[in-house]
Amino acid sequence: MLKILIVSGTFPPRKYGGVTKITYLVAKKLAERGHEVTVFTTDVGNNEYERLSVRGLEIINGIHVYYFRNLSNIIAFRQRILLPLGMISAFARDIHNFDIVHLNGLRNFHEVVMPYFAKKYNVPYVQQAHGSLSKIKPKRILKLFWDELFGHYLLRNASKVIALSRVEAKQYRSMGVPEEKIAIIPNGIYLSEYAKLPPRGSFKKKFNIREDKKIILYLGRIHKTKGIDFLVRAYAYLAKKMNFKDVFLVIAGPDEGYLKEVKELTATLGISKNVLFTGLLSEKDKIAAYVDANIVANVEPINVYGLVPLEAAACETPVIVSKGNAIKDIIHEGKFGFSVKCEPINLAPQQSKPS
Repeated sequence: MLKILIVSGTFPPRKYGGVTKITYLVAKKLAERGHEVTVFTTDVGNNEYERLSVRGLEIINGIHVYYFRNLSNIIAFRQRILLPLGMISAFARDIHNFDIVHLNGLRNFHEVVMPYFAKKYNVPYVQQAHGSLSKIKPKRILKLFWDELFGHYLLRNASKVIALSRVEAKQYRSMGVPEEKIAIIPNGIYLSEYAKLPPRGSFKKKFNIREDKKIILYLGRIHKTKGIDFLVRAYAYLAKKMNFKDVFLVIAGPDEGYLKEVKELTATLGISKNVLFTGLLSEKDKIAAYVDANIVANVEPINVYGLVPLEAAACETPVIVSKGNAIKDIIHEGKFGFSVKCEPINLAPQQSKPS
């Protein structure tokens, strides 16, 4: 039996986020295997004005979860920067009690300091970036600067790093991580959660969508890096240029500063009445949405391995992903969807050529 400390910026009862869910599933599985699992996390909730209603210590399915107050939820949501008060001092005090540390993340202050104490007390640590290695806009320069100061050193000194796919493994290698330190472990889901699916039509009924309407579903954070603008334009082309009148677009997920812009885009394109924004869905409603959807679109330009396509497949719903999503190989192999190249879509009226 090992004494394992898992450090994650977010954790249930927070209701969304791939890192949140995967960290919980890993902790749960390790505890089921007889290991003593402790989690250090924050009280960041489901929106920038909400903190989790938890005590400092909660025991969830045998996991000891310590919640540290985050300095600012607004900064956590708008800038994706965590500042957990007291977590570093607790880590320094307790690190010698653990056999191994699993760090989930790379570019927060506590994730820089913790490896120092792990090394000081000779406790091995495993680092997992969860798709955050790519240096795309809008924070490309900041990421480059951070990695030069800290990131390369932290990864090279980890006992192991976990990559979700071959794409992420390549990113680790580009940052100087030796091949023998890289373990590729894709995300997974508990199929038991999808063993009993809700009846078809329950999501449509709850959200007043006509039964004869087909649904294109986007499910995830409403953030400008997620390719939602491409999806909205593609839907507008389908509805207006190709005259598909029986298709409804559902955009489900929490706003991370981009909702207003997406709504303005739907209004500009004249499709607002055929687009539904549900906000954050409960787990029950999320599965019902997968069941009622005719296709799930996950067209984020770059993603090393998302959960949404797996969840959709478990509900027997086909998916579309971008060619920049590493999970496309699994989708093609499993034959439950296809990938597309995300390119600008011109919806301007065609100009007649002069005779």
